[in-house]
Amino acid sequence: MKTTLCLLVGLALAAPAAAQDEPLTIRAFVLGSVEQFAAVDSFDAVFGRTYEPFFGGGVQILEGDSFLELTASRFKQTGQRAFINAGQKFRLGIPLTATLTPLEATAGYRHRVSPKLLPYGSAGVGYYHYTEASDNDQPGEGVDTHHIGFIVNGGVEYRVHRWVGVAGDVQYTHVPGILGGSGTVSGQANENDLGGLAVRLKVIVGK
Repeated sequence: MKTTLCLLVGLALAAPAAAQDEPLTIRAFVLGSVEQFAAVDSFDAVFGRTYEPFFGGGVQILEGDSFLELTASRFKQTGQRAFINAGQKFRLGIPLTATLTPLEATAGYRHRVSPKLLPYGSAGVGYYHYTEASDNDQPGEGVDTHHIGFIVNGGVEYRVHRWVGVAGDVQYTHVPGILGGSGTVSGQANENDLGGLAVRLKVIVGK
């Protein structure tokens, strides 16, 4: 956790330093996304599908066309405990609720194609907290873990008003080592990455 905070603070300090003579702007946004998870077999076994929605929000700190973005989001879904044997998936009928909470920081650059159209790209790090729980869990059966992940994304912002923008992007996250524990469905599937490829939509308030 201390390493994560150091990385996030480092990004926060680095982005404003890139353009000392530019005015600082802070903007808020709300976020919705759909992520196709890298752990395809694990999510298919537990939830019956390999993609899930996230909802959240955050802030952007702009100096010129450089920016720092801090985002918090959440995914929560109920499925069933399952196991995989010889490539076959078996759902056990035992309800299981999984929650993933990412805290992400990215730094990037916007290119002004026109006053209203601004393509952008960024990269950064995230802290990912993942839990699995069931009402029938015995001691040691639940999952409560966290890990650092890595992020790259790119998209375009369109200014619909002086104070409002809409942005759409594609984001790839790599979160190795958070899955794949002994006796878990992800371990049986030989999958340990809780990242994936997401399509995101943001509504931004601010200049």
